[in-house]
Amino acid sequence: MKKKKRLRYKDAGVDIDAQDEALRRIKGLLKSTYSKNVLAEIGTFGALFALDKRRYKKPVLVSSVDGVGTKLKIAFMTGVHDTIGLDLVNHCVNDIFVQGAIPLFFLDYIAAGKLEPSVLEKIVEGIARGCTDTGCSLIGGETAEMPDFYREGEYDVAGFICGIVEKNCIIDGSSIVPGDILIGLPSSGLHTNGYSLARKVIFEIARLNVDSHVEEFGRTIGEELLEPHRCYYNQLKNAVSKDLIKGMAHITGGGFIDNIPRMLPDGMSARIRTGAWHIPRIFTYIKAIGNIETREMFRTFNMGIGMVLAISPESYDSFESEMENVDEKSYVIGEIEQGQRKVIIR
Repeated sequence: MKKKKRLRYKDAGVDIDAQDEALRRIKGLLKSTYSKNVLAEIGTFGALFALDKRRYKKPVLVSSVDGVGTKLKIAFMTGVHDTIGLDLVNHCVNDIFVQGAIPLFFLDYIAAGKLEPSVLEKIVEGIARGCTDTGCSLIGGETAEMPDFYREGEYDVAGFICGIVEKNCIIDGSSIVPGDILIGLPSSGLHTNGYSLARKVIFEIARLNVDSHVEEFGRTIGEELLEPHRCYYNQLKNAVSKDLIKGMAHITGGGFIDNIPRMLPDGMSARIRTGAWHIPRIFTYIKAIGNIETREMFRTFNMGIGMVLAISPESYDSFESEMENVDEKSYVIGEIEQGQRKVIIR
């Protein structure tokens, strides 16, 4: 009688040895981000983080979760994976910082059909870099190998962040009034939004590939599309601590049209002057080739502005001084007026 083969998890497509190797590679990266508040070693069921309650009278925790969308497709096509993790952290930090929160700790989720330790290491390198840059501890995460669920060479990532803000220092836009100034800080490109439309225009209509050199950009289209998402925390934290900012909007999915109203109180609208800043070539390129209407562009992309701030005219000089101190460009891109929480593009 023929002896039956003894099956292992590896026969079903899950390689535990590869997972162990991946964890071995990234342990040092995680530890390099630890602050004194991290209490547990890597590998415990739950990560432990001690809150320093002496620093706050009425602490409020602010949390968020996000991914990087179909920008991942560009990483798959180019084989470049070390910027995706940076994108993830920077996006998440911006999302909680708009309410005044200081980042405390970060966790990640990475799933693939087949786990490649070298690829995972590159992703986590980017995550660790983003955490180090913002003083955020990378205290844990999850790697999942899911055969037949993802295409070969593809993966998905998500990030989970927690920050803290004093209750009376929460930035909620409630003090915004007509006449307040709208300030825009430049983006580095598409950041992590609009890639489904951008890929359709660039790869289907223009018929480029990631290695195509585009003279307008001075580099390949793949390099242009992988430009990392900017984080604004270090540039703005001093201005926030000096109470110079009334409201902030991170320009992500939904562009200007959907994100700016999120910081506006009832009865206020935002008027944007499109000639107030230089719109980067990647956006004019996509608009022209795709024959896309201006409003659609402003609802899909950041159009060269990654963060919009509302400040009082009286705070403008002090704010500009803060921006000069950190060598940050800023543009007066519009103003607040009475309205129904809408964005008027002119």
